[in-house]
Amino acid sequence: MKKQVTIKHNNMRCVVQRVTQASVSINEKTISQIKNGLLVLVAIHVNDSLKLIDKMADKLINLRIFEDQAQKMNKSILDIDGEILLVSQFTLYGDCKKGNRPSFINAAPPAKAKNYYEKLIQVLNSKNIKVATGKFQSHMKVKLVNDGPSTIVIDL
Repeated sequence: MKKQVTIKHNNMRCVVQRVTQASVSINEKTISQIKNGLLVLVAIHVNDSLKLIDKMADKLINLRIFEDQAQKMNKSILDIDGEILLVSQFTLYGDCKKGNRPSFINAAPPAKAKNYYEKLIQVLNSKNIKVATGKFQSHMKVKLVNDGPSTIVIDL
């Protein structure tokens, strides 16, 4: 009798950090910044479909990662009127299982990744979330003050 194996397909990935402040700079010039909210590093998988954009946006805005009066994680970005700094980061799909140099074969090609990244920004904006962004395919310096620290990884 053969053992049935379930293969998990990776899809859109976000690393979400609760922050009291975060900023992105290019060539020592700050291009965007937020105060209280979320720094979200997002990677698009080569097999992602557009239907994941709405699902990820809903997950981000409803993620209860902010503390209530009892110091329990019960509040979302909506509840605290917070901001999101969204930064594209294909390296989240770096695979180091073989050798010491990461393979990025699972990261979406740049044209697809940029399209999905921009659509995620549009969807978040349409839900009345203040969104600041990095610059796609640019070398950026990201500064943050992680509140907690509190970091969550979301794989859809």
